Amino acid sequence: MTDDTLHGLLTELTPSKAKVDAYLADTYVLETVEQLTRLGLDPERFSSEHSLLLLKPDAIVARAVEPTLTWLADNDFEVVDARRVVVDRHVARALWYFAWNIASPERRRLADLLVGISDVLVLVVRAPAAQLPTPVRLAEAKGATDPRKRQPGDLRYLLGRHNYLLNLVHSPDDPADVLRELAIYFDEDTRAEVLTRALEGGDRRAHAAALGRELYAETPARSFARADAVARLCAELGAAATESLDHRTSTADSDAAHVALLDAAWSAGRPLDPWSLIVLGSYVLPMRTGSGAQTLRPVGATDWLEARP
Repeated sequence: MTDDTLHGLLTELTPSKAKVDAYLADTYVLETVEQLTRLGLDPERFSSEHSLLLLKPDAIVARAVEPTLTWLADNDFEVVDARRVVVDRHVARALWYFAWNIASPERRRLADLLVGISDVLVLVVRAPAAQLPTPVRLAEAKGATDPRKRQPGDLRYLLGRHNYLLNLVHSPDDPADVLRELAIYFDEDTRAEVLTRALEGGDRRAHAAALGRELYAETPARSFARADAVARLCAELGAAATESLDHRTSTADSDAAHVALLDAAWSAGRPLDPWSLIVLGSYVLPMRTGSGAQTLRPVGATDWLEARP
């Protein structure tokens, strides 16, 4: 595919000119487009009719697989494939490469801990009756990253973990992102299987639920409560926790006290409960830098509709 042809394709798949420019040289996008073309499939059609829904490790801990599958069915999304995927810090950076230049160092540190909690579940979905492309409709329906912007009916609102970092699910913003994320999650052989299964169009909810149960068996359910995380870390740190709370802050339950507790935990030089670090950090540590760095702005349904002729 020539640069001009790829440019034309991407222009159809996203209203973001910045994204088109970035994805022209993106290895993940190029891999998927090349494979679809070689298999005789239309990249524009496939990525418009299908999307991906990632259930992150926090979704596994929260036992969110079954509620998510129910929500998808209730909102006219079909699950046409489901895959268990091993993730690490590199997968996280690949997924959010164009956004993490504004992520705080603390957020990256917590995200690196989070990907070590469990494998993830990736669902391939489609919405045959939707007027919008499936990825655009799903991105709108799942709800915002910011808990204050979530609405009743949103997937993230339904799942009930109203936290910025621990938002349980992720999906591509538009069809261009679908092409990119297919190559992040899956190698070429697995991707070929996913494409075949997706085009067969069978109902794979039962398979997804079974994979969820496998992940549950390996990953204990845990509390998302800040107080429980503080209690666990204090118990593990002992005197070091008491010293951090007594000498560096005046109020034991303040954000400053809990930041001091995290500092003590990371300074201890010994393994501590990663889930408690993640939960407490998600409440009190900054999630974004204040540097004003630019990132690719998420695409919404309004952007998509306004960009269409």
